[in-house]
Amino acid sequence: MSSVTRVVLAEDEVLLREGLVALLTRFDFTVCAAVGSAPDLLAAARDHRPDLVLTDIRMPPGRRDDGLRAAVTLRTERPDLPVVVLSQYVQTGYAAALLDSGDGQRVGYLLKDRVAEVAEFVDTLRRVAGGGTAIDPDVVRQLLHRPRDPLAALSAREREVLALLAEGRSNASIAGRLHVSEAAVGKHVGNILLKLDLPPNDDTNRRVLAVLTYLRADPVS
Repeated sequence: MSSVTRVVLAEDEVLLREGLVALLTRFDFTVCAAVGSAPDLLAAARDHRPDLVLTDIRMPPGRRDDGLRAAVTLRTERPDLPVVVLSQYVQTGYAAALLDSGDGQRVGYLLKDRVAEVAEFVDTLRRVAGGGTAIDPDVVRQLLHRPRDPLAALSAREREVLALLAEGRSNASIAGRLHVSEAAVGKHVGNILLKLDLPPNDDTNRRVLAVLTYLRADPVS
Protein backbone atom coordinates (compact mmCIF):
# COMPACT_ATOMS: atom_id res chain seq x y z
CA MET A 1 0.00 0.00 0.00
CA SER A 2 1.25 3.49 -0.76
CA SER A 3 2.15 5.85 2.10
CA VAL A 4 -0.99 7.89 1.33
CA THR A 5 -4.23 6.12 2.22
CA ARG A 6 -6.92 6.76 -0.39
CA VAL A 7 -10.43 6.66 1.07
CA VAL A 8 -13.96 6.45 -0.32
CA LEU A 9 -16.37 7.83 2.28
CA ALA A 10 -20.14 7.20 2.41
CA GLU A 11 -22.35 9.12 4.86
CA ASP A 12 -25.79 10.53 4.09
CA GLU A 13 -25.76 13.26 6.77
CA VAL A 14 -24.12 16.17 5.00
CA LEU A 15 -22.63 17.86 8.07
CA LEU A 16 -21.09 14.64 9.36
CA ARG A 17 -19.83 13.75 5.90
CA GLU A 18 -18.11 17.11 5.51
CA GLY A 19 -16.72 16.83 9.03
CA LEU A 20 -15.27 13.42 8.27
CA VAL A 21 -13.72 14.70 5.05
CA ALA A 22 -12.04 17.53 6.99
CA LEU A 23 -10.87 15.13 9.70
CA LEU A 24 -9.44 12.62 7.24
CA THR A 25 -7.68 15.33 5.27
CA ARG A 26 -6.20 16.75 8.46
CA PHE A 27 -4.60 13.38 9.21
CA ASP A 28 -3.17 12.93 5.69
CA PHE A 29 -5.79 10.62 4.22
CA THR A 30 -6.80 11.38 0.63
CA VAL A 31 -10.57 11.35 0.15
CA CYS A 32 -11.17 10.15 -3.41
CA ALA A 33 -14.94 10.50 -3.14
CA ALA A 34 -17.50 11.44 -0.46
CA VAL A 35 -20.98 10.16 -1.31
CA GLY A 36 -24.42 10.02 0.29
CA SER A 37 -25.99 6.73 -0.84
CA ALA A 38 -25.18 3.04 -1.13
CA PRO A 39 -25.37 2.95 -4.96
CA ASP A 40 -22.97 5.90 -5.12
CA LEU A 41 -20.65 4.09 -2.72
CA LEU A 42 -20.55 1.06 -5.01
CA ALA A 43 -19.85 3.21 -8.05
CA ALA A 44 -17.16 5.30 -6.34
CA ALA A 45 -15.34 2.31 -4.86
CA ARG A 46 -15.33 0.49 -8.18
CA ASP A 47 -14.12 3.58 -9.99
CA HIS A 48 -11.39 4.70 -7.57
CA ARG A 49 -10.31 1.34 -6.10
CA PRO A 50 -9.41 2.97 -2.76
CA ASP A 51 -7.17 1.70 0.02
CA LEU A 52 -10.04 2.01 2.49
CA VAL A 53 -13.84 2.33 2.48
CA LEU A 54 -15.50 4.16 5.38
CA THR A 55 -19.30 3.95 5.40
CA ASP A 56 -22.33 4.40 7.59
CA ILE A 57 -24.50 1.27 7.89
CA ARG A 58 -27.85 3.00 7.39
CA MET A 59 -27.79 4.68 4.00
CA PRO A 60 -30.22 5.66 1.23
CA PRO A 61 -32.07 4.46 -0.69
CA GLY A 62 -33.52 2.08 1.91
CA ARG A 63 -32.06 3.77 5.00
CA ARG A 64 -31.73 0.42 6.70
CA ASP A 65 -28.53 -1.60 6.25
CA ASP A 66 -27.82 -0.42 2.69
CA GLY A 67 -24.34 0.84 3.53
CA LEU A 68 -23.38 -2.48 5.08
CA ARG A 69 -24.81 -4.41 2.13
CA ALA A 70 -22.74 -2.27 -0.24
CA ALA A 71 -19.62 -2.86 1.86
CA VAL A 72 -20.18 -6.63 1.87
CA THR A 73 -20.73 -6.56 -1.91
CA LEU A 74 -17.47 -4.68 -2.42
CA ARG A 75 -15.64 -7.18 -0.23
CA THR A 76 -17.11 -10.02 -2.27
CA GLU A 77 -15.67 -8.41 -5.39
CA ARG A 78 -12.40 -7.47 -3.68
CA PRO A 79 -11.84 -9.68 -0.61
CA ASP A 80 -8.77 -7.75 0.54
CA LEU A 81 -10.52 -4.36 0.51
CA PRO A 82 -10.26 -2.70 3.95
CA VAL A 83 -13.69 -1.54 5.18
CA VAL A 84 -14.77 0.32 8.32
CA VAL A 85 -18.49 0.72 9.00
CA LEU A 86 -20.10 3.15 11.43
CA SER A 87 -23.28 2.44 13.39
CA GLN A 88 -25.54 4.44 15.68
CA TYR A 89 -26.00 1.50 18.06
CA VAL A 90 -24.60 -1.91 18.94
CA GLN A 91 -25.80 -4.68 16.66
CA THR A 92 -23.58 -7.74 16.80
CA GLY A 93 -25.25 -9.25 13.73
CA TYR A 94 -23.87 -6.42 11.63
CA ALA A 95 -20.37 -7.06 12.95
CA ALA A 96 -20.75 -10.76 12.16
CA ALA A 97 -21.87 -10.04 8.60
CA LEU A 98 -18.85 -7.83 8.05
CA LEU A 99 -16.43 -10.35 9.56
CA ASP A 100 -17.92 -13.04 7.33
CA SER A 101 -17.25 -10.98 4.20
CA GLY A 102 -14.19 -11.20 1.98
CA ASP A 103 -11.24 -12.85 3.71
CA GLY A 104 -12.49 -11.98 7.21
CA GLN A 105 -9.68 -9.51 7.75
CA ARG A 106 -9.17 -5.75 7.23
CA VAL A 107 -12.57 -4.86 8.69
CA GLY A 108 -13.74 -2.42 11.35
CA TYR A 109 -17.09 -1.92 13.07
CA LEU A 110 -17.36 1.24 15.18
CA LEU A 111 -20.11 3.14 16.92
CA LYS A 112 -20.42 6.70 15.62
CA ASP A 113 -19.62 8.02 19.08
CA ARG A 114 -16.04 6.84 18.57
CA VAL A 115 -15.50 9.51 15.90
CA ALA A 116 -15.33 12.07 18.71
CA GLU A 117 -12.31 10.23 20.11
CA VAL A 118 -10.23 11.51 17.20
CA ALA A 119 -6.84 9.95 17.89
CA GLU A 120 -8.34 6.51 18.57
CA PHE A 121 -10.63 6.78 15.54
CA VAL A 122 -7.79 7.69 13.20
CA ASP A 123 -5.63 4.91 14.67
CA THR A 124 -8.42 2.43 13.97
CA LEU A 125 -8.70 3.54 10.35
CA ARG A 126 -4.95 3.16 9.87
CA ARG A 127 -4.95 -0.22 11.57
CA VAL A 128 -7.69 -1.58 9.31
CA ALA A 129 -6.12 -0.05 6.19
CA GLY A 130 -2.88 -1.75 7.21
CA GLY A 131 -4.47 -5.19 7.41
CA GLY A 132 -5.85 -5.28 10.96
CA THR A 133 -9.33 -5.76 12.38
CA ALA A 134 -11.13 -3.47 14.84
CA ILE A 135 -14.48 -4.16 16.50
CA ASP A 136 -16.02 -1.62 18.85
CA PRO A 137 -15.45 -2.51 22.52
CA ASP A 138 -19.19 -2.32 23.24
CA VAL A 139 -19.82 -4.94 20.56
CA VAL A 140 -17.10 -7.18 21.99
CA ARG A 141 -18.64 -6.91 25.47
CA GLN A 142 -22.03 -7.96 24.12
CA LEU A 143 -20.49 -10.90 22.29
CA LEU A 144 -18.67 -12.04 25.43
CA HIS A 145 -21.79 -11.76 27.59
CA ARG A 146 -24.25 -13.20 25.11
CA PRO A 147 -26.49 -15.78 26.85
CA ARG A 148 -25.78 -19.39 25.97
CA ASP A 149 -29.44 -20.03 25.21
CA PRO A 150 -30.05 -18.13 21.94
CA LEU A 151 -33.70 -17.68 22.91
CA ALA A 152 -33.00 -16.40 26.43
CA ALA A 153 -33.41 -12.76 25.41
CA LEU A 154 -36.91 -13.32 23.97
CA SER A 155 -40.05 -12.46 25.91
CA ALA A 156 -42.78 -15.05 26.40
CA ARG A 157 -44.87 -13.43 23.65
CA GLU A 158 -41.90 -13.33 21.26
CA ARG A 159 -41.35 -17.04 21.89
CA GLU A 160 -44.99 -17.68 21.01
CA VAL A 161 -44.61 -15.73 17.77
CA LEU A 162 -41.38 -17.56 16.91
CA ALA A 163 -43.04 -20.92 17.55
CA LEU A 164 -45.82 -19.99 15.13
CA LEU A 165 -43.25 -18.80 12.59
CA ALA A 166 -41.72 -22.26 12.84
CA GLU A 167 -45.09 -23.64 11.78
CA GLY A 168 -44.79 -21.62 8.58
CA ARG A 169 -47.54 -19.16 9.48
CA SER A 170 -47.74 -15.67 7.95
CA ASN A 171 -47.97 -12.52 10.07
CA ALA A 172 -51.69 -12.36 9.37
CA SER A 173 -52.19 -15.96 10.47
CA ILE A 174 -50.18 -15.38 13.66
CA ALA A 175 -52.23 -12.27 14.41
CA GLY A 176 -55.45 -14.26 14.13
CA ARG A 177 -54.11 -17.04 16.33
CA LEU A 178 -52.92 -14.70 19.09
CA HIS A 179 -55.83 -12.23 18.76
CA VAL A 180 -53.52 -9.25 18.19
CA SER A 181 -53.06 -6.85 15.27
CA GLU A 182 -50.88 -7.74 12.31
CA ALA A 183 -48.81 -4.63 13.09
CA ALA A 184 -48.13 -5.99 16.57
CA VAL A 185 -46.94 -9.27 15.08
CA GLY A 186 -44.67 -7.38 12.71
CA LYS A 187 -43.15 -5.58 15.67
CA HIS A 188 -42.61 -8.85 17.54
CA VAL A 189 -40.96 -10.40 14.48
CA GLY A 190 -38.66 -7.41 14.14
CA ASN A 191 -37.68 -7.69 17.81
CA ILE A 192 -37.02 -11.39 17.42
CA LEU A 193 -34.70 -10.85 14.46
CA LEU A 194 -32.88 -8.11 16.35
CA LYS A 195 -32.49 -10.07 19.58
CA LEU A 196 -31.24 -13.18 17.78
CA ASP A 197 -28.56 -11.03 16.10
CA LEU A 198 -29.35 -12.50 12.71
CA PRO A 199 -27.14 -11.26 9.87
CA PRO A 200 -28.65 -8.60 7.57
CA ASN A 201 -30.45 -10.24 4.69
CA ASP A 202 -33.81 -10.07 3.03
CA ASP A 203 -36.73 -10.54 5.42
CA THR A 204 -37.66 -13.99 4.09
CA ASN A 205 -34.20 -15.42 4.76
CA ARG A 206 -34.04 -13.78 8.19
CA ARG A 207 -37.36 -15.41 9.14
CA VAL A 208 -35.97 -18.78 8.03
CA LEU A 209 -32.83 -18.22 10.12
CA ALA A 210 -34.98 -17.30 13.11
CA VAL A 211 -36.90 -20.55 12.74
CA LEU A 212 -33.65 -22.52 12.46
CA THR A 213 -32.40 -20.88 15.67
CA TYR A 214 -35.64 -21.87 17.38
CA LEU A 215 -35.42 -25.45 16.18
CA ARG A 216 -31.78 -25.79 17.23
CA ALA A 217 -32.34 -24.38 20.72
CA ASP A 218 -32.70 -26.66 23.71
CA PRO A 219 -36.35 -27.27 24.65
CA VAL A 220 -37.65 -24.93 27.32
CA SER A 221 -38.96 -26.81 30.31
